[in-house]
Amino acid sequence: MTPPLLIIGAGLAGWTTAREFRKLDATTPLVLITADSGDFYAKPSLSNAFAQQRTPAQLVTTPATQMAQTLQVTLMAHTQVTGIDPVQRLVHTRQGDLGYRDLVLATGAQAIRLPLAGNAVERVLSVNSLQDFSVFHAYLTSASSSYLNSKKHAVIMGAGLIGCEFANDLASAGFAVTVVDPSASPIAALLPLDAGAQLQSALYKKGVDWRLGTTVQSVSHHSTTDPLDVMLANGEHLHADVVLSAIGLRADLSLAQAAGLACDRGIRVNAQLQTSAEHVYALGDAAQYTLGRTLPYVMPIMHAAKALAATLNGQATPVQFPLMPVAIKTPALPWTVAAPAPGTAGQWHLQEPGIWQFVDAMQVVRGFALAGQQTSRRAEWARQVVPSAG
Repeated sequence: MTPPLLIIGAGLAGWTTAREFRKLDATTPLVLITADSGDFYAKPSLSNAFAQQRTPAQLVTTPATQMAQTLQVTLMAHTQVTGIDPVQRLVHTRQGDLGYRDLVLATGAQAIRLPLAGNAVERVLSVNSLQDFSVFHAYLTSASSSYLNSKKHAVIMGAGLIGCEFANDLASAGFAVTVVDPSASPIAALLPLDAGAQLQSALYKKGVDWRLGTTVQSVSHHSTTDPLDVMLANGEHLHADVVLSAIGLRADLSLAQAAGLACDRGIRVNAQLQTSAEHVYALGDAAQYTLGRTLPYVMPIMHAAKALAATLNGQATPVQFPLMPVAIKTPALPWTVAAPAPGTAGQWHLQEPGIWQFVDAMQVVRGFALAGQQTSRRAEWARQVVPSAG
């Protein structure tokens, strides 16, 4: 029997790799292992579901059984992988061992959790999957009371892209929202300071309250049914029904490191997405691409999956990432951003209202940020950017 192509992970990276591979090869056995149900959903929809009044079940676009049938995949749902043996080409699970021809690690990332004091730290939630969102949704839609004008109050730790998207979504859905972040402005990693200030103002008008330049120190409660007491580093206390940690994501390296694969901030891969072990590949949020970059966004996954499918079909194909601007889903003031590569020396310049351009030390355009109606000019400004190497 021909050993299968085996994929670990049923997120966008795992299912897209399966789909792209099936376009090229209809006969090689394909096995996908996942610790969850394997239902397919768009992860970006998690941060704009409340305003659309969509329940967790309504976010599933294709049930796992239908995905498996369409792509001729043997799906092992609710299956925990316990180890990988790259020498013997074996994957160990609690249901037994599986051999493989090639192995794809699409293991994603884990939410970063900061150490906090207090007796209610376990009530601090993160949303990195549909299952996480189901828990978050249940907290906010339960019948418990709130301190703040009869509105339920969510404190969001982190004013990055995901934190701001959730802030906009929850405020639009009628919740009281406070965002806490040590930075001076929102989305400081992607936007220039004055652009972040415009986003802050737009979300404030939407009802979002801000606590910038400080951090959450502790989360406590008197009982499990009481609202939370959130103490900030500046000494202020906030009362909340839920605390959402949106600090960021870190590549899930547990299986790869245990198997002896080379890892840094992600699983290190070459241009063909092969790891340090033969016949083992990685992509998506778990992978660290050439020149040390991780790319936890949708478009890099789509490009990587297509190139990897060709390589797995026998045509070694290096992945090439074009300029991939990121759309930030904050309807109060939407953005399209093509940020320069990390570490690029240069400055942001305001070109005209709603348009910023990043120029490096050699006066080469390396990025742009478009706000509001200017987001429709994405293609025009993308043509002016010279992407940094890597």
